[in-house]
Amino acid sequence: MKKDIRLIALDMDGTLLTNDQQVSSANKKAIKQAREKGIEVIISTGRHYQTSSIIAKELDIHYLITVNGSEIWSMAGELIARQTVDAHIIERLVQLKEEHQDKALVWLSSVDNIWRGELPEDILAHQWLKFGFDTKDDDTKGKIMEVIESWEEVELSNSSPTNIEVNAVGVNKAAAIDVVCERLGINMSQVMAMGDSLNDIKMIEQAGLGIAMGNAQEAVKDAADWQTSSNEEDGVAKAIKEWVL
Repeated sequence: MKKDIRLIALDMDGTLLTNDQQVSSANKKAIKQAREKGIEVIISTGRHYQTSSIIAKELDIHYLITVNGSEIWSMAGELIARQTVDAHIIERLVQLKEEHQDKALVWLSSVDNIWRGELPEDILAHQWLKFGFDTKDDDTKGKIMEVIESWEEVELSNSSPTNIEVNAVGVNKAAAIDVVCERLGINMSQVMAMGDSLNDIKMIEQAGLGIAMGNAQEAVKDAADWQTSSNEEDGVAKAIKEWVL
């Protein structure tokens, strides 16, 4: 059954981008054809504005959702919305990192910077958007999750099976897409959302049409209405052709 799609929301890593961080020619062509039909195409990513805006500009995207929904940007340069994590929560996460520093790597995103491995001297001096852990040790991951899941002030997700991403409570891609929909005069039932990781589940569940990539985590496939090919096989283009073109 065809849907009345007015907006396509695309995750980046593992979805829009190939494993070598490129947008395939087939994906570019399909996005261009969708936009020529008057359909808005946006990026909704876990990445920071610093790295995701490069791809958005390349594709002439009008709206960019970053850091799992912490920020919403128009590519005309307007910051539409921002929701930060309390710096004292970041301090607690740093303490948790120190308990597992031999088995877990971390990265932090503030409003204006990204730290990978190292930490800023004064946590309280920054506005924070996200804290991430990465570990291939399942026991370590379980222990970290067990602690954070008891905190009411945060939202948990991941962008790969080995990581844990921590945002402010209420921050997710679906909520951010809903804000863009309001600006465009449409609703979530007219959205096609596509992704591969746990930070994509809420937008896939709440969109009128949720698409899982062929390379998606199993929980994402279970939540989706339809499954496309992998990010290495032009899965975005195939879904757009199937449901929009």
